[in-house]
Amino acid sequence: MKFLLSALLALFFTFSPANDDEKLRWEEDRPLSWEDFRGEPSGAPDFVASTNSGISLSYSIGKKDGNFTFDFSVNSNFYPNESWYRPESASEYILKHEQTHFDISELHARKLRKYLSELKVTTNVKEHADDIYRQTESDRRAMQQAYDEDSDHSKLAGPEMQWRMFVASELEKYDAWK
Repeated sequence: MKFLLSALLALFFTFSPANDDEKLRWEEDRPLSWEDFRGEPSGAPDFVASTNSGISLSYSIGKKDGNFTFDFSVNSNFYPNESWYRPESASEYILKHEQTHFDISELHARKLRKYLSELKVTTNVKEHADDIYRQTESDRRAMQQAYDEDSDHSKLAGPEMQWRMFVASELEKYDAWK
């Protein structure tokens, strides 16, 4: 029996998914911690951390009683193995900056859920859903960049705090699409 259990465990670990695919979904009651950042630091030495996050969309289209159906799922994800920090320079302030990057992804996930829930389901639903996703993703990337530019990657405390308050208020505004 012990041998069989060891063999099964060995098979499990041999065929389990690669850690590169690991992702954490955004959760309101579970902020990021430095332990979530598992990638190797890269980039300019004055960059303390980097958050890799994004939104994912999956959907199915069917036809029932002559009408098209459209079911979808949208998630905001954080990728631990692609996110990193420099422990010697890390602080709670920087962690909150990185959390805001993840919150921006969640904000756009909520917006995408709202837009897709309002989508008229026709024969072109796939093209429309894909277009909405591409536009939302483009908006998400632009907001991430604007956040870093305005706050100079967290170095400017005033703009940093304004952004944090803005993102928090926008998340609240889209609370119905959690």
